[in-house]
Amino acid sequence: MRRRAAEYRRPVSGRPGRRRISHWICSLLGVFLIAGLVLFVVHHNHSEDRDEQPDLEDDFRNEEVAQQKVNFTEEILSAGSLARQLGDQVTLAKAYVIIAKEHNNLQLAWELSSKIRQCQLLLSKAAMREEPITLDEAEPVIKGLSSLIYKAQDAHYDIATTIMTMKSHIQALEERANAATVQSTVSGQVAAEALPKSLHCLNIKLTADWLQRPSLRRIADERKISPRLVDNNLYHFCIFSDNLLAVSAVVNSTVSNANHPTQLVFHIVTNGVTYGAMQAWFLSNDFRGSTIEVVNIEEFSWLNASYSPVVKQLMEPDSRAFYFEGSQDLKIEPKFRNPKYLSMLNHLRFYIPEIYPQLEKVVFLDDDVVVQNELTPLFSLDLHGNVNGAVETCLEAFHRYYKYLNFSNPLISSKFDPQACGWAFGMNVFDLISWRKANVTERYHYWQQQNGDQTLWKLGTLPPGLLTFYGLTEPLDRRWHILGLGYDMNIDNRLIESAAVIHFNGNMKPWLKLGIGRYKPLWERYVNQGHPYIQTCATT
Repeated sequence: MRRRAAEYRRPVSGRPGRRRISHWICSLLGVFLIAGLVLFVVHHNHSEDRDEQPDLEDDFRNEEVAQQKVNFTEEILSAGSLARQLGDQVTLAKAYVIIAKEHNNLQLAWELSSKIRQCQLLLSKAAMREEPITLDEAEPVIKGLSSLIYKAQDAHYDIATTIMTMKSHIQALEERANAATVQSTVSGQVAAEALPKSLHCLNIKLTADWLQRPSLRRIADERKISPRLVDNNLYHFCIFSDNLLAVSAVVNSTVSNANHPTQLVFHIVTNGVTYGAMQAWFLSNDFRGSTIEVVNIEEFSWLNASYSPVVKQLMEPDSRAFYFEGSQDLKIEPKFRNPKYLSMLNHLRFYIPEIYPQLEKVVFLDDDVVVQNELTPLFSLDLHGNVNGAVETCLEAFHRYYKYLNFSNPLISSKFDPQACGWAFGMNVFDLISWRKANVTERYHYWQQQNGDQTLWKLGTLPPGLLTFYGLTEPLDRRWHILGLGYDMNIDNRLIESAAVIHFNGNMKPWLKLGIGRYKPLWERYVNQGHPYIQTCATT
């Protein structure tokens, strides 16, 4: 390529000057930029400091407040705190108030009480504000209480006197607490034993019917000779009670859940007071064609003191005084003073073969049970030669033999296992053929004679039952019989629903106001609420 002529080229002499000017401008711009950045950073940091300063101040103030508040419980337990000193003085001063009153020094007692109130007020204020008591606040109170305590000590209320006096007061309080507990238990027992007004009314109306209607007595005489009463092809149940409504619920629940109620026979034994009412009720009402026999226990002439040891014992003056005049022995539970133990109705279960000599097998039912399923399969159970079929109750330790019997007596300890499993009365299958072979009633008599002084067991029928049927009891499936509805409020609903018989054992019977509301409907459904007598008596 050909180069241009010289006159057309740019002059070279002007380039160094322009380059120096451009460098100076760039430097100046760089200085301004750096200065701006520095100013921005300084301003931003200053703003953050101002924003954070209030938070730091607030934290500081909160920390001061937290340091001022105290845990008053820790404060009063602290050995060196004024609150602890005041609390100790109040305790001592209260003791001297009691002693001063006992010595009729009412002026000193009043002064001590006044200072105690002043001290308690100071302690409560300190607790409310969560601040320690200051020396200025505590000093006058401490001095005043100390002066009065010294005055009390100077009046010969020394430490020994104080200790003895307080000990006697503690003993008196313990005795009052024990007495109150016993009284509460006794009151509950009395309420459980009392006959409700409605039941008393029902008995009176039915007894009047029995006396005024000769036709009822004729029907009753005819039923006494019914061949069904001794037919072993039928299913026989026995109930011994003087509670009409309870027995009616047992019978009604049994026939209501039976597939063939006409094959059921109920043998009811009651006392002379309720005999007429029982007869009138069961003769006037139909229980699905079942056969019902009502007998007066007073007709059992053979059941006398010469034959039965328990009859002899119950007739003794000491026994009757024990039940009806009370006992000062607090070790005896009130429930064992229940007059029902004087009634032979409670002991008839041990004489079933004598009462029904022609029967071979029976199911015994207490009057506080409700039947929920068919019970006739019980009669076909194989008892393996045993006399008594019962549900065992030893799932808990307290239902073993040693809880019912006195194993310190060699007569008991040499013949029985203390860990043997207890079982329940209330729904029992009795093989009367095996009973007679084993002479079980004589075994019962033997143990009653041995317990004439009541040293082998407490009162009741279960302990002698455990002895009498020892080695002769066949355990039944637990679903046949569920207990506790008269005292246990927390029985699993599934257990109740699956049970053939539910037992309201305990004080809270379903016919009483004491009854547990959760279980009452299970019993009430088998009470003839539509009967005019029941409706009338319920409203009177």
